[in-house]
Amino acid sequence: MKTDIEISNETKLLPIMEVANMLEIDPSFVEPYGHYMAKLDLAIMEEEKKRENGHLILVTSINPTPFGEGKTTMSIGIDDALCKLGKNSIVVLREPSLGPVFGIKGGATGGGYSQVAPMENINLHFTGDMHAITSANNLLCAALDNHLFQGNELNIDPNTIVFPRALDMNDRSLRHITIGEGKNSGIERKDSFVITVATEIMAILCLAENLEDLKEKLGNILVAYTYDEKPIYARDLKVAGAMTVLLKDAIKPNLVQTLEHHPAIIHGGPFANIAHGCNSIIATKLGLKLGDYVVTEAGFGADLGAEKFFDIKCRKAGLKPDVVVVNATIRSLKYNGHMPKEDLKTPSVDYLKAGMDNIRVHIENMKKYSNHVIVCINQFHTDSEEEIKALKEYVRGLGVPCEVSETFRKGGEGATSLAKEIIKLCEEPSQFQLLYEDQLSITDKIALLAHEIYRAEDVHYEEEALKSLRKIEEMGYSHLPICVAKTQYSLSDDPKKIGEVSGYSLTVRDLKVCSGAGFIVVYMGSIMTMPGLGKNPAYLHMDIDQNGIITGLF
Repeated sequence: MKTDIEISNETKLLPIMEVANMLEIDPSFVEPYGHYMAKLDLAIMEEEKKRENGHLILVTSINPTPFGEGKTTMSIGIDDALCKLGKNSIVVLREPSLGPVFGIKGGATGGGYSQVAPMENINLHFTGDMHAITSANNLLCAALDNHLFQGNELNIDPNTIVFPRALDMNDRSLRHITIGEGKNSGIERKDSFVITVATEIMAILCLAENLEDLKEKLGNILVAYTYDEKPIYARDLKVAGAMTVLLKDAIKPNLVQTLEHHPAIIHGGPFANIAHGCNSIIATKLGLKLGDYVVTEAGFGADLGAEKFFDIKCRKAGLKPDVVVVNATIRSLKYNGHMPKEDLKTPSVDYLKAGMDNIRVHIENMKKYSNHVIVCINQFHTDSEEEIKALKEYVRGLGVPCEVSETFRKGGEGATSLAKEIIKLCEEPSQFQLLYEDQLSITDKIALLAHEIYRAEDVHYEEEALKSLRKIEEMGYSHLPICVAKTQYSLSDDPKKIGEVSGYSLTVRDLKVCSGAGFIVVYMGSIMTMPGLGKNPAYLHMDIDQNGIITGLF
């Protein structure tokens, strides 16, 4: 790759120290990673305590098509637009996973003129956070298997191990494996891999407040049970300290910039369909001290990402968003109206109207949390004027502001009307509430999510789920919030049920307590925690020339 990264014929990146200077960050807190990226020392959190918090703006989405609907692009575009309007704004995002980078999307740094940069570095190894998380995860696995091999002093039952190995790559062949085969290879047993962004280590990094909190949470990870059914935690294996050592730099947020040279913080990257889908608490809280406006995102549709942002992240961090932006595309609503994927670029008001109930449900859901909800239409060049007019009229008829954004083609300039509406909302008193209280039972929390967010009629628990439920209750974890793992393509647990869904039964396949992160994962439908590659993955179109210029990554 070139050291002097060129975005276009006219635009080049600023040195990272200049970006830090825009935020008035003391240079002693900035740890450069090359010319255009940096880590921010955690000591900055203490230094910035005296500043007032800025306004928190959450960007979420309707249920996406398999191609994504540009939520990250929109987040960056809104931030650039706020800066164009003279506001001190900063965008705080998640880190890309190599899974989708080499899979279906081929990059996760925004698009068009609304991107964070340097794109190649961020999309690939960045500052090494993903590798550190993967290493910490697998160190715990290695320590556990080594304990079994060295005599099993803790009396662990190998058949009860609940902590899997990890890899930041889509690889379906690792979903179910056998380890320990052969002489002197350890205890032979069944195991599995999950993608790094779905690991409890990723969740812990994103939910930790500081290094000490990180170490404590790592020690609280449930890994297995003894033969007499007593829980075994990472702290029992005396490995939490070493895991924290591996994560000592990964816990520091990363500073980069947008194409319009505005500061951006990127830190942590859990998926929302199989994890909690939010960037780190540290990054968000730092952004709120450094900027008067902070634009952040939550993964996939609002039924997954926004719900978890509110009920998990905000609950644990004491955050209260001022505005919720629901990102929508004509393409996705036509898809939810059952238009064939190959025809989505063809204008059709009829298919659009058939899918509009999807955005209505998301708007209603977001109003259950916040009184400040606004819809943004992420305009594609294939959208017709008739389609845009129909969608704007429909949304405004629901009593919600609606603005069109062209950030992909115009950068911040394409979202100034949207940014002005967001500013107006920020100037008005905001109200925020969670969906459920801690003291509710696990089944009551799941029932509330099922009825209020997913619009299901009832919930069916498979036998394995009931066994897990009873064990979690017996261990005293009923007070923890719920993290639903389900398809992102539907409000339901079935990716084929698109549009508005109601009158159906949700299926709970299993439950798992993440005692370190502090939530209960509820597996619904046939969701996989280790994705696979498709027939036409993005890596087929990637290459690099003799000058280090990468093609096909975006």
